[in-house]
Amino acid sequence: MRHTISVLVENEFGVLSRVSGLFSGRGFNIESLSVAPTLDPSISRMTIVTSGDDRILEQINKQLNKLIDTIKIIDFTGQDYVEREMALIKVTASEDTRAEILRVADIFRGKVVDVTARSYTIEVTGAPAKVEAILELLRPMGIKEVVRSGPVVLGRGAKEWKNA
Repeated sequence: MRHTISVLVENEFGVLSRVSGLFSGRGFNIESLSVAPTLDPSISRMTIVTSGDDRILEQINKQLNKLIDTIKIIDFTGQDYVEREMALIKVTASEDTRAEILRVADIFRGKVVDVTARSYTIEVTGAPAKVEAILELLRPMGIKEVVRSGPVVLGRGAKEWKNA
């Protein structure tokens, strides 16, 4: 089962290394990891996507809670949340495909952020399924390169984290 976990941590040297080491040392895979400071520059928020059953998730939570730098952990599995991902997609742009690439980008509310004689670079933001869908439509036209941010999440509603 896929789990999306947000972890508030002290924004200090070595925290990312300790968290990733915790996962690798126990044989847990990190499918995606996004880290950035919060409104409080002394605190960072990590969004970690991993897979495993409830037992594995319980182990991950226990191990993360043992780290001194951990402030709070929330598993969004089974909760209402907003999930977004950003991707930059470089596509081969020939005379025959330019118009179609622009149509696909427009349908997905993507934005062309770079144009050369032979390629377009498109920025698209949305749920991971939306990113997958645009990739599938652009693939036949010749995707040269893709970079994805990985998902970031926020819970829905008025509930909020302290220090977030």
